[in-house]
Amino acid sequence: MQKPSDIWVTPKIPALDQVPNLDDPTDWSTGFRKWTPAALFSIALYFACCLLGILTLPNSIWDIETREITLVIGALGVWRYGWWFTHAVRAYIYGRFVYPKMRRQGQKIWDSGWRPRHMHFMMTTYKEHRSITEMVVRSIVLEIRNSGVPGTIWLGSSDRFDEDIIINFLEREAADIDITLRIIRQNVSGKRAAIGLVLRAMNRLPVHEDDLVVFMDGDFILAEGAVSRCMPLFKLYPDLQACTTDEEVICIGPRWIETWLKMRFAQRRLAMQSHALSGRVLTLTGRMSVFRAKNLLQLEFIRLLEADHLNHWLWGDFRFLSGDDKSTWYYMLKHGAHMRYVPDAMGYTVEVIEGSGMDRMVQNFRRWSGNMLRNGARAIKLGPRRMPFFIWWCLVDQRISMWTMLVSPALAVMATVMQGASYIASYLIFIAISRMLLSLFLFGYSRRIEMAYPWILYLNQLINASVKVYCIFRLSKQRWSNRGNQSAGMDGGSLVETARNLMANWCTAIAVALLVLGTVHYANLVPIPTMTTIQAALGM
Repeated sequence: MQKPSDIWVTPKIPALDQVPNLDDPTDWSTGFRKWTPAALFSIALYFACCLLGILTLPNSIWDIETREITLVIGALGVWRYGWWFTHAVRAYIYGRFVYPKMRRQGQKIWDSGWRPRHMHFMMTTYKEHRSITEMVVRSIVLEIRNSGVPGTIWLGSSDRFDEDIIINFLEREAADIDITLRIIRQNVSGKRAAIGLVLRAMNRLPVHEDDLVVFMDGDFILAEGAVSRCMPLFKLYPDLQACTTDEEVICIGPRWIETWLKMRFAQRRLAMQSHALSGRVLTLTGRMSVFRAKNLLQLEFIRLLEADHLNHWLWGDFRFLSGDDKSTWYYMLKHGAHMRYVPDAMGYTVEVIEGSGMDRMVQNFRRWSGNMLRNGARAIKLGPRRMPFFIWWCLVDQRISMWTMLVSPALAVMATVMQGASYIASYLIFIAISRMLLSLFLFGYSRRIEMAYPWILYLNQLINASVKVYCIFRLSKQRWSNRGNQSAGMDGGSLVETARNLMANWCTAIAVALLVLGTVHYANLVPIPTMTTIQAALGM
């Protein structure tokens, strides 16, 4: 019987050798090429439709019954959009001024002949499609060949099928370069175990403290020059301990899911450049990050990756299933390490969407949000003295924004109940205009202009906030469909587990109720009962 990998059709990948050119004003990622007349006309038509709606639809947002609601929604909007604008300004400074200088200095070091002693690639894979695995390995081989230095692929594997594909490919297409494949077959399941075994193998072999190790997933295809743009920065900055890179998505699935993922990556570019201005990032993505080997050889680092866990007041002590990139990031943050984002070191993530696109979207949110929540609280506890204040406040803001995002739709629904459809129509126009304004920033970090961004952005924010509220009381419940559909904490058969689930449901209900009641009171929809009103209600 054929495996899916044997009959897989190779996906079409756009120009792997094209990376953002920060000095080229016509480049897709930074300049004006994407702003075609058709795109500008579409944006103008979009705003014209919004203006037409404002002029023709009934407007009740300033009626005396709903004025306070409008003011609360507006105040939240000013705060959130001000924070977004702050990120946009910081990202512009990093992308236009700070990083280009770093890049030129790093390129000068590379052109002068400096090379790392050895290139190490730590790669994990699990029953990946054959064509994807071959493209990943081909991109590694190209980086090693272009650098002219020896390289080693450290493969964390759990299946002979993946190993045979890589062995055959290297024998066929990499005989002319000095490359070693070291296969570390894992004896327990999970990506974390695979990485831990690889790092322990590195400790037993001559990996030097100043060597650089590329962490990458088995579905991440390096664009040409990705590694050579990262490694000179470690020579340029002796205190640099890790850096992470840009991503683009190749989606094999519904068109709307592809648009959503591309929008997410545009958001990621903006946020990463803003964070990197402070010499830190908020994640060292497992897709591709580069580490100084001295950190990976520490037992604390290895144990954190292998067995990272959390002791929760409700769920007790439980291990993290996914989120290895958050564990490596937390280790670096805890030790005050200098981290950077390299915007022109690119790679392509292959996302194969099987089944329901909406189900996959929610699953991804549960995994991403769960990883963020599990690590965010302990990172905040490190305090602003352990990291730049801006980074610490970004972590705090992640916890606040998941609640504030739910306030405006809750108020809009209440106002609609009071005023009828006219208020929800005005609210939808507000969403249309505000999300398009935010999308104008995202267009600067996207390969092309997508007119669906405003509404997908709002859907993204709404679902993400809802999933976070759900996950924050269920941190032990984890599912990862990418590696054999692993799950943890999902079985609720025991009496203790049933009681915990009931408590989680109770906490969620109380939190949501307090959010709604606090919101309606702040908007002067419901006053706080006085003793007189309580006595009157009780007939006293």
